[in-house]
Parts: sequence; structure tokens; C-alpha cells
Amino acid sequence: MFKKLFQPLDLTKGNIYKIIIIFMIPIVISYLFQQVYTLTDAIIVGQNLSASEVNGVNDVSSLTFIVLQFAFGCSAGFSVISSAKQGSNDADGVRKSFYAQFILSLIISVFLTILSSLLIDPLLSLVGLTPSTGGATYQAAKTYILIIFLGTIGQVMYNQICSLLRSIGDSLTPLIFLIASTILNIVLDLLFIITFNCGVAGAAGATILSQSISAIACYIYTFYKYPHLRFKKEDFKLPLKFYWDHLKLGLPLAFQFSILAIGLIVLQSTIIKFDTTLAGVVIDQGPAQLAYGAYSKLHNLFLCPLNALGTAMLSFVGQNYGAKDKKRIHKGIKASFVMMFIMSFVLIGIMFLLMIDDTYLKIFYAEDSITSDVSNLTKINILSTFPLLPFLGMIFILRCSIQGVEKSYISLIAGAGELLARILICIYAPYIFTNTISVDLVANITSNPWPYVMVCLADPIAWIVADICLGIGCIIYIYLPYKKEYKLNKISEN
Repeated sequence: MFKKLFQPLDLTKGNIYKIIIIFMIPIVISYLFQQVYTLTDAIIVGQNLSASEVNGVNDVSSLTFIVLQFAFGCSAGFSVISSAKQGSNDADGVRKSFYAQFILSLIISVFLTILSSLLIDPLLSLVGLTPSTGGATYQAAKTYILIIFLGTIGQVMYNQICSLLRSIGDSLTPLIFLIASTILNIVLDLLFIITFNCGVAGAAGATILSQSISAIACYIYTFYKYPHLRFKKEDFKLPLKFYWDHLKLGLPLAFQFSILAIGLIVLQSTIIKFDTTLAGVVIDQGPAQLAYGAYSKLHNLFLCPLNALGTAMLSFVGQNYGAKDKKRIHKGIKASFVMMFIMSFVLIGIMFLLMIDDTYLKIFYAEDSITSDVSNLTKINILSTFPLLPFLGMIFILRCSIQGVEKSYISLIAGAGELLARILICIYAPYIFTNTISVDLVANITSNPWPYVMVCLADPIAWIVADICLGIGCIIYIYLPYKKEYKLNKISEN
């Protein structure tokens, strides 16, 4: 029985609801544990370091997101090919795809490490942090982000091996190694921050070290567990076209993820304006940064089930696309929407319960950091976005489904629409209710919350725009081909 748990699932057979749920559960837990990395840093940093150091870590989340999500998008796109090969029972094709993904991920991670490390100051200036205006927050942010960028290769390669394993139907193995890595991360966090007093450098170092160890262990286990995935000499001479086939699917999704991150950077830079004086100086204990930092971490944690459902659909659609089963793909998408709406309403209810007595803030911050301004701003964030969570769930399902049928450019178009909507809202909407955004607005947030509300609404409006783009793509490339096949089958039966 225990051995059977570790066998890959064939997503082309069986009850659709059952197979998606069984496959998705380890992914949900994996994503939750990935968030534990972030939450562990936030809790330990928030309880043991200064407010400026806490803000430094919070402020660079969107910057690390833009670099790492580019690589993660590539991995997700690459895995579509291995999913299709698995669905068509092409074992040699799966192995060759694995090798191509491995090489491409190495190249991408080295490139991103060098580029991001050289561009740290320009990236920090995008969110309003400079040596002259950022003070202690700038120094903490720069230290943290530099170490994270230097450890890019470990995080990229871990994500690549996880994507490969999920594409062949194994969602449990990545979970096992992630649990071990999370435990190691917590131990190292406590050791580096509390025992060795390493500050934000310790938090970043613990994260990249634990994930790098997990990546190495996962590769070793994969080669041991799946002999047919061990590289062969012939794989070293794969034609360039084979690599290009992977890049054609990976790069659009990578750019889409990065475009999303650019939008989040614009949003983050607008949030920082609420902690900036009229003289242009960012205050170290800014309530807007603290509020948005707590909200975004809770938001990322709560979207794990929805994100996992999308990831499951990527493998489900990819395998069934390889098996040429349009009907099963169509039914799978319908089933995923039912599950998504149920999960969304449960998550919204839990979030509202956590708003009671500022429970969500007490998870991350010491009592003296939880001011009335921080509490009010976080509530505005939650009330402006969480009721619209199903629109985000739709993005995960539609994006991964369209990616699974190898139409990755639709994701890129949707990402561009999402970016444009988020930027326009952040740049123009707050000024409908105010002439200048500064820390003075926060002091009167109860009497005039609308500038901050409009910034918060940038996310859900961007989600809706992306849904429209992705929905059109799914109608054209998934629904209409299914209806055409259905009619042809009816004609042949008659």
C-alpha cells in the first residue's frame, strides 16, 4: 500500500473528480509548505528584528518574484512536453524532455543569477528604495535580495525537478522532499537569526540553503526511483529544435509570470508612497508597508489550493492532450471550476474569521508594531480583494489549461492585459480622490480611505482582464474543437 502511494498517476483514466483531487492534494500541501518558507522568515524576522528590517524583507518580495517566476514559468512550460509524452506512453520522449529541461534550467538560472545581481540597485529603485531615501529599510532590503539572487540556481533546479515529476503523474515525491526542506529551513532560520544574530542575511541564507539541499536530494531520488529517466549518451546530442520546442512553450509563460511581477512591483511602489513624506523620505516603520506585507503573505498562503488546482490541471490537460482525448479535457475543466468555487468560498470565510481581533497581524508582528493604522490598512486590503478571489482561481485554471494544449502565447497576451490594467489603476485611480499620495493620507485613512482602496482594487481588476483573455483562448482552442469532435461523433453514430 505504501509503495503504491509513490507510483505515478495516469491522468488519462478514471473518475475525473477523484483523479484530480488525489493528484492535487500533495501539490496543495507542497505549496503550503513552500509558503511556510516565506511565513517562517516573516514570523521570525517580524518577532526578532526591527521594523525597518521587516519592511526591507517585505518590500523586495515582488522583486524576487519577477526573477524567480521567470524561471518557474519556464519550468511549467517545459513540463507540458513531458506531460504529452507521458500521455502518449513515450518513455524515451519523457527522458529526452527531462534532459532538455535540465540543461535549459541550468542555463537560465546562471543567466538570471548574473543579471539580477548586477541590477539590484535599479530594481530597488523601482519600489522606491534608494540609498538616499531608503535608510535602514534600503540596507536590509539590499542584503536580503542579494543573497536570494545568489541562490537562484538551487530554487530554479528544485522547481524544475518538481515540475517534471508532476508531469509524469508523481505529485507526492516533491512533497516529501519539501517537508524535509521546510523543517531544515526553520532550524536554520532559528540558528542564523536568533543564535548567530545574522539578521535578514540569516533569513535569506536559510531559505536558499535548505532549498538547494532539497533540489539535490530530489534529483538523486528521481534517478534512483525512475531508472528510465536516467540520462543516456544519446541525450547529449539532442537536436537544437528539441530545445527550441521547449522554449516555445516555456518562454511565453515565463514572460507572463514576469509581466505579472512587474505589475506587482508597480503596486508595491505605490504602497510605499503611503509611507513617504512630502520631502520624499520613506519612513522606516511605515504602516502601509507593514500592512501590505502581512496581507500579501496571507494572500499567498490562501491561494495555495487554487494554485495547486491549476498546476494539477496543467498535468491533467497535458497528458490527455498527448492521449488526444478532447472530451476528457473538456470535462476536466468543468470539474475544476466546481472545485475552485467551493474552495474560494471556504477560503473567504476563513479569512474573515482571521480578521477578528487582528489575529492575522499577530501571527507576523510583535505587539508594538500593530498600530491602528496598520490594522485599518490591512482590513482595507482584505475587504477589497478577498471577496473577488474566484476571479483569481479562474486564472489558474484557464492559464494552465491553455498551456496544456500548447497554446502558451495566450498566457502571454493575458499577462500583458493584466499588467496594463494593474499599472493604469495604480497610476491614475488613487488621484481621483486625492492630489498627492503621502504618509499624511494614512493618518486620516478612516475619513478618506478611497485612494488606498483604489490601489487595492488594482489586483482584482487585473484578474478580470486576464480572465477575459484566457477565456477567449480556451473557447477557441479547447471548447470549439471539443464541440466539433462531438458533432462529428454524433454524425458517425447516426
